[in-house]
Amino acid sequence: MSASRDPAKTPDTDDSWRRGALAIAQFSAFSKQIPLLYLILLANTWTVAVNFMQAAPSWLTVQVPVAITLLCGARLIKWARNSRVRPDAETARKALWTTQVLAGLLTILLQAWAFALFGYGNAYQQVHIAFFLGLTAIACIFCLMHVRAAALMVTVGFGVPFTMLFGLTGNTTFISIAINMALVVGGMVCVLLIYSADFAALVHSRQVLERKNAETEKLNRENLRLANCDSLTGLGNRRLFFASLEEALTAAGTDGSRVGLGLLDLDGFKPVNDTFGHSVGDALLAALVERLEAVVGDAIAIYRVGGDEFALLARGAEIEKLKETAHGICAAIREPFYLGSTVVRIGGTIGLSIYPDQSEGSAELYEQADYSLYQAKRGGGRGEAWLFTKAYAEEMRRNSLIEQTLRGANLEDELSVVFQPIVSVAFRRLVGFEALARWTSPKLGVVSPAEFIPVAERAGLIGGLTMVLLKKALAVAESWPQPLRLSFNLSIHDIGSPESVMRLISIIGASGFNPKRLDLEITETAMVNDFSKVMAAVESLKGLGVGISLDDFGTGFSSLRQVHQLPLDKIKIDRSFTTGVHANANSRKIIRSLVSLCRDMELSCIVEGVETREELQALSELGCELVQGYFYSRPIPACEVAAFIDQARQAVTPEEERLALTEPGEMRISA
Repeated sequence: MSASRDPAKTPDTDDSWRRGALAIAQFSAFSKQIPLLYLILLANTWTVAVNFMQAAPSWLTVQVPVAITLLCGARLIKWARNSRVRPDAETARKALWTTQVLAGLLTILLQAWAFALFGYGNAYQQVHIAFFLGLTAIACIFCLMHVRAAALMVTVGFGVPFTMLFGLTGNTTFISIAINMALVVGGMVCVLLIYSADFAALVHSRQVLERKNAETEKLNRENLRLANCDSLTGLGNRRLFFASLEEALTAAGTDGSRVGLGLLDLDGFKPVNDTFGHSVGDALLAALVERLEAVVGDAIAIYRVGGDEFALLARGAEIEKLKETAHGICAAIREPFYLGSTVVRIGGTIGLSIYPDQSEGSAELYEQADYSLYQAKRGGGRGEAWLFTKAYAEEMRRNSLIEQTLRGANLEDELSVVFQPIVSVAFRRLVGFEALARWTSPKLGVVSPAEFIPVAERAGLIGGLTMVLLKKALAVAESWPQPLRLSFNLSIHDIGSPESVMRLISIIGASGFNPKRLDLEITETAMVNDFSKVMAAVESLKGLGVGISLDDFGTGFSSLRQVHQLPLDKIKIDRSFTTGVHANANSRKIIRSLVSLCRDMELSCIVEGVETREELQALSELGCELVQGYFYSRPIPACEVAAFIDQARQAVTPEEERLALTEPGEMRISA
């Protein structure tokens, strides 16, 4: 029977529950007294029987005691069997009712037997009968104290006939015994009633306490569940995941099995929230979880460790099977989600790592899976599952070295800026430069920005680098002719908080460079991370008069609505669409569409990564206006920029130079 209380119970049902609990408690307490009760009865019965062997007939001294013995023995065996099982309320009530009936029958039987023997005995034997009845009554009352009705029945059954029999004998001794018996029985009845009430109160108090303890335990279990459960999806949360990961690794260390860890990050989920609202986003996550569980079954535990991030924990993992399941998950996520009248398409990328093949602990295993995920997203593996490899391990060691060196670097002395020209295709004239970071470390030598920029972003160091590089770029650009513009790349961390945006504004304001000639580039990924913060940062920067460019367009998951909402000035088409564009019909279709989009939105369009004349010719035919790439020039050191500009101006006629100075972006440059 449950100890927890149903809040829907009525007073009647609650009272019934209380009586049931009392019956169970009475049964439990009484069952411990049963052996003693029957042993006392048997001892008293056979003592009297032996004493009357010579005086009374055998059916009274032998047959009746044997019958009583058989009855008591049968009841002893039955109670011994029942004592091993905790009864429910109904069973306890039936057992107690049976006890009351048997108590009445035994009382009548013993009284009749004793009174039958009384006439055969001498004075001493008759006193023995009185002693037998009194002792038996007292013993039965004590043993039956937990069953008040039975105890009262025995009390009345023994006390009244006993008092009448001995009180009416005319014998002073017997009358005294009768009075004494009546007083004792009366006192015991008072004790019985008090004890019974106290016992019932004690049982009730204990039940209330157990009920409260059960409710507290239930609340604790619920709190624990809530603390370890994601309320939206019903999956384990980040806290439960790390606890389960530690437990899985401990077990694997004992039995020598493998543990596979996958970190799943959704591609394009935030634009769904921004476009359709959070209710659709929540419905998408719920549908996604159903799809994931259908793919992994019971083999892999799924946890939600972030907004659109999930962890996959496989105990006893087989590498090929894990990779196959992970690819199946990615394929399932690519299928469209039908959410009412809304159709949503997203992607999912998974980073995998295996214990103990590639790691020695939970922190290392998680870091490796996270690095695999990062490399997949960064290296063109979006929408797929990538397994951590030895090459990644070497990269992680290299990145760790770069991070530690960056933390102790003198950024002012070690960082520098180079500049890559941006050219007008139609006029073949220089319109500006994009500033690119360079780092020469005394310890590591020249470190590629493809290495140190991602490390700085992951380590939270990019803000310090940006400030130093922006100051240096602005200082160089200050001496450029008026029409030329400066483009400078910002990280998501640079516009992720009002404080960092204010630092940017302060640096730009303190420079001698006109903000209206400055273009700040933000990546499409930055828009996906937190569009509201990006919007606020862009509006603050636009207040200075700077231009805003969307970099690497076409490689992320921003929506056209986001692009339309941002006060953009330029869109930069990623170099991945440029390479071999003259021979790739799909790339040409994409670029043509993007150029048309920019024209419709009245935005300038810059194409990156132009390296061959064939690519340039194809882009020109597609209507591209501005390009940059190795075909025109590799990035130029700051000290050579002035000479490059002068060289570009030498081929310009006086009339063209006049136009160049009054119409930005019309300075010719030789191809």
